[in-house]
Amino acid sequence: MEKHVNKNVYCIHSEKKNNNRRKTHDKRTRPNQSSSCGHHRILEDAELDKNRGIHVLVLNQATLITASKFESTCNLCGGDVASNHLITIRSYPWAICSRHDQYVPGMTSMCQGSVMAQRVFDTYTAHEDEAMVLFLNMVSDGRIVIFTIKDEGSFQLKQPARDLLMLLGSDKIASLGWRDMWAMITIKGGHKIAESLGKSPDLASWGSPLTIKADIQLAAIQESQCDWPDTEVNHRRHIFCNKLEGYGSVCSCTEPAPLVFNPQPLQDNRMSNVPVAVIASDRPHYLYRMLRSLLSADGVNPDLITVFIDGYFEGPQEVSKLFGLQSIQHTPLGIKNARISQHYKASLTATFNLYPDAQYAIIIEEDLDVSPDFFSYFSQTVSLLEEDSSLFCISAWNDQGYDHSAKDPSQLYRVETMPGLGWLLKRSIYKEELELQWPTPEKLWDWDMWLRLPTVMKTRECVIPDVSRTYHFGSKGLNMNSLFQEIYFQKHAFNTLPHVKLKDVSSLKKDEYEVLLESLLKQATVLDHTISPCDEQFIPDTQDATYVMFIKMEETKDLTTWKQVARCFKIWDLDGRGSHKGLWRFYLKGNPILVVGVPVSPYSHYKPDDVSAISLKPPEDKQTRDQTDDSLRTALVNDSLCIVLANDSRCTISADDSPHAISVDDGWCAVLADEIWLTVSGGNDGVSSTSAADNLVCCMSE
Repeated sequence: MEKHVNKNVYCIHSEKKNNNRRKTHDKRTRPNQSSSCGHHRILEDAELDKNRGIHVLVLNQATLITASKFESTCNLCGGDVASNHLITIRSYPWAICSRHDQYVPGMTSMCQGSVMAQRVFDTYTAHEDEAMVLFLNMVSDGRIVIFTIKDEGSFQLKQPARDLLMLLGSDKIASLGWRDMWAMITIKGGHKIAESLGKSPDLASWGSPLTIKADIQLAAIQESQCDWPDTEVNHRRHIFCNKLEGYGSVCSCTEPAPLVFNPQPLQDNRMSNVPVAVIASDRPHYLYRMLRSLLSADGVNPDLITVFIDGYFEGPQEVSKLFGLQSIQHTPLGIKNARISQHYKASLTATFNLYPDAQYAIIIEEDLDVSPDFFSYFSQTVSLLEEDSSLFCISAWNDQGYDHSAKDPSQLYRVETMPGLGWLLKRSIYKEELELQWPTPEKLWDWDMWLRLPTVMKTRECVIPDVSRTYHFGSKGLNMNSLFQEIYFQKHAFNTLPHVKLKDVSSLKKDEYEVLLESLLKQATVLDHTISPCDEQFIPDTQDATYVMFIKMEETKDLTTWKQVARCFKIWDLDGRGSHKGLWRFYLKGNPILVVGVPVSPYSHYKPDDVSAISLKPPEDKQTRDQTDDSLRTALVNDSLCIVLANDSRCTISADDSPHAISVDDGWCAVLADEIWLTVSGGNDGVSSTSAADNLVCCMSE
């Protein structure tokens, strides 16, 4: 076999951020910037923060071209805040240019060294190194893998990730430190091509810019093809695996992951003709995981699934094709949350237009796992939407349903908020109300927060399960990061049972539900209100005993005590979602718990006269939530997320107008602050922090 002897020249440029870094907590001070790399616009100013960390590109080493007369050049630029350069790949004579946030149409394995995956891992924050390890392990051998750093990539780059990078050929990653610059080109399963490291001279500076060049000999594409049986499914697999990387066994030559699933049909399936709208963006690896679970759920009808993609991205479209599903790309309108809002509207409108006879639609996002009884759950509850005009939706998600606060997968609740995250919507509500009122593109509103407005909900409620039928696994998004995912979503309860018979579905109708609650409140045991809800002994060590507690709640918006109680119970504590007329329901220690807001709730009269409603205030007028995990403590301070990492270290910091970092014992402590002071101490008592200002403070020491 004749080998392709052309060589691509790969050039990596890794550069620091501007030392005159803008304050992270005051985005109003930022100039509106964008720039270009090789005459291609790369990055808007608003996108900068989410692109910190280690950038990874995976390229195909194979080509269909076997002649040796073609020469090509590829330039890879990694940049800084000053110039806003990010990553660009240009391959002549086909003039391919790849940006971080977009797959370029036409960029396939037929082109030399084409990009098959492009990911960013913010290894400055926790758990991103684990995501990088998972991704790299799912890349096939023989692929060209390129690494470079933007800004800072060492802080949370733990030893397992460094060990893997050393296995890939790096002999410098062990020395990577704070604000060092690093770049490497390697062949997975082969050998390292080139590597360079630029050390930071001190903690307040970045390493010097790097440029590395290398010649890589391409191989004939036949050498990388798998000999799968000639079927329609494997034809889709061939196309997918020649374009995209990072999907593990789906492209295995020996034991490829199945693409056809055999879920069981449902008896009396009322979802068989209900379309499913999958809301997707440019997160194809999320979409792949989500679709596998969706197509495995009993009662699924793949012909009624449509993937709606916000933008012209090849990745999610190819994932949809891999599973034989139809996809529709939507031209983006608006920016930030307005863009997401418009994507939802366009997707819902298209769904009901594509299926004019459908009276309902299921809406589900790309970053959700689906339970085996997902369609069974909706099939058993859709009658409630038909018969009860006081209901707005059926949702598969319980905001308060954590591993320790949910128990019964057959239990249902009514709540005044719209949970989303997998929900059933009635055509008439959308076409006659929502579509006509939907926020226009210039309004920077979150679509789900808009739906929860009283003027939209109109006192209607949603039905939810005690144990959620979806699981939120996405850690990256406009309103999501790995820390928020860890604190508020990672420990959510998720039903894994295939055949759950929901109990007393008819009791969720408006009047019947009131009868049910009255019965529960009459038989409930009042908890000892002289004990703090934060005390472990507040909830007795019993099983299946119904308890009630009463908290101070002067009006509907008075959530001060509720949020403190929710923090004590380690459930959702950022607002009052999940309530019904000032009453919350969940489980603790295996017991049903009812929390009644007094006097706002109509159930307040169940409070005994000799019991005083519990009243709690945030400590020191600050909203604080601790999550202890070895040396990790996180806190929500004045609605901003603050991270404190400590390991028996002590530091006292006085900040001036600019951010700075100082060394602490054998570690270091970094502060992003403006006119604040912070003291952090470690030791037997753990980590403590104090702040003299209302600004976001993050102290990190190791």
